[in-house]
Parts: sequence; C-alpha cells; structure tokens
Amino acid sequence: MMTKDMKFAVFTIGREAFGIEINRVIEILHRQKVYTLPEFPEFLSGVITVRGEVIPLLDLRKRFGISSADERELTIIARYDKEKIGLIVDTVEEIVTLRSGEIIDPPTIFKGLKKKYLTGIGKKDDRIIIVLNLDFLLSSEEKIMLKESEEMLEEHARTGDSA
Repeated sequence: MMTKDMKFAVFTIGREAFGIEINRVIEILHRQKVYTLPEFPEFLSGVITVRGEVIPLLDLRKRFGISSADERELTIIARYDKEKIGLIVDTVEEIVTLRSGEIIDPPTIFKGLKKKYLTGIGKKDDRIIIVLNLDFLLSSEEKIMLKESEEMLEEHARTGDSA
C-alpha cells in the first residue's frame, strides 16, 4: 500500500482506465512495425526495435481479455525488471496524482483481472483507475520464453538473417 502521493500514467483498454507509475514509463510510441515470433503466447504480440534495441510487446487487451473496438493503438515503453517492455494500449490519457487515501486494495478478483496484476484500485473524482503491478504481468515461464526469443532475435540481427 502506498504511503505518499504518486503520479501515474493513465491509459485505456476498451472502456477501462488503467494506471502505471510514471517513473516506470520511458516513452510512448505510435504503432510500430511488429516482428512476430513463433511459439509466443497470444498476448505477447512480438517485438519491436526502437533505436536498435529489441523490445518485447505485451498486448494488455489480450492479456486481460478485454475486447476493444478502438483501431488506434499506442505502445508505452516501460521499465520491467531490468529490461524494457512495450505495453500495447488503446489510448494514453493523462498523468494523475493519487494520494494514499485514493488507492484501495483490490478485491480478490476485479473485472476478471487476477489480484497479482494489481497494486490497487485508484479513485479520482468519479473515475476508477486500475493500478497495475507491472512486475507480475508475466509468469516466470513467460519471462524465460521472452528472454530466449529476444536472444534469438538479437543473434539474427548480428548475423544478418531476417527474423
């Protein structure tokens, strides 16, 4: 539970508002060329390259089972472990400050999201913001699979093979 005011980047997936700590956000990009990788789970869309760096893409719509009619798509590049990860979202709305009293512990299951994905539920004015816990968006197995795929892609880039 938070004890001080914190700033969050608020984004939408479908009709839901989500937030991640602003200090985890590196940059926000428009749609990028995505390189798909075989045997990836469906919610891992592939990878993008940003200034020569290979960054895996996590489609939060698929991860959370939220359908979206929004054709627009943005990628939030965020710090994840000691790496970077791209989070595919519909829109990025604003930066909000949430005080400790404006965030409550999440119910065991909230809108189908597992509790481990959430830091809490933020209440700002009349809005509900689902505060995500980035560190638990991927399981240990998924992290290993991601690392192996990144290494394979980087090897392709070094040897000149097309991925």
